[in-house]
Amino acid sequence: MQLPGKRALVTGGTRGIGAAVALDFVAAGAKVVVNGRTNDDDAAEVCRQAEAAGGFCRFVQADVAVPAEADRCIDEAIELLGGLDVLVHSAGGPAPGSIDQITLDEWRAAFDVHVHAAFTLCRRALPAIRRSGEGAIVLISSAAAVRGCPGAIAYGTVKGAILQFTRMLARDVADDNIRVNCVAPGIIRTRFHQAMSHEQQAHNLRQRIPLHREGTPADVAEVVRLLATNEFMTGEYVVVDGGMSMQMVR
Repeated sequence: MQLPGKRALVTGGTRGIGAAVALDFVAAGAKVVVNGRTNDDDAAEVCRQAEAAGGFCRFVQADVAVPAEADRCIDEAIELLGGLDVLVHSAGGPAPGSIDQITLDEWRAAFDVHVHAAFTLCRRALPAIRRSGEGAIVLISSAAAVRGCPGAIAYGTVKGAILQFTRMLARDVADDNIRVNCVAPGIIRTRFHQAMSHEQQAHNLRQRIPLHREGTPADVAEVVRLLATNEFMTGEYVVVDGGMSMQMVR
């Protein structure tokens, strides 16, 4: 699939990885709608940058963790774009805590924004993507989905569920020429990691990440674009973590 002229929705597209994906898609010639929970300066800035580069970018405010809001987000994006070819579900957030620390409400909220939102968004979007004759869905998991991480039981569990959801959905929609893939980022310097101490950062760079540097949202966006355009990849996930998850922990 070539991105010029394609129509894409990026949830969580107003900051961090989602914003990088949206701007990367615009640079490649796609028309983009970005979604966020709040219509704030970040949302305005993404659209401003996209349009300054000569691209098409619009914003839809919706909390995709709420099923009715997720449905409305898809409907409004389709109306703004005149159809839909690519869906990227990047909305999410941290869910810290061990099983003894996290509350039931926090556990459920993690599923709502990561897993349940993916289900609702994809189900609503599929009729429009099918009408396009080809399409791509890219989901965002995490390196925490493939390795045990202390103190993040909800986050690792929901991101692991995204991996299997990717495989199952890819098999269901392959006959429609729709590909479903997933990217699993490691430590990417965004607001997600803003609470990390200098000591934790130094330990990561020295011991946990073989490349001895953090990733950037652009590193992930490059892989998302590959997964959206490569016509012979489906049901797969690609880890982007500087080698962190392939080594024995030191």
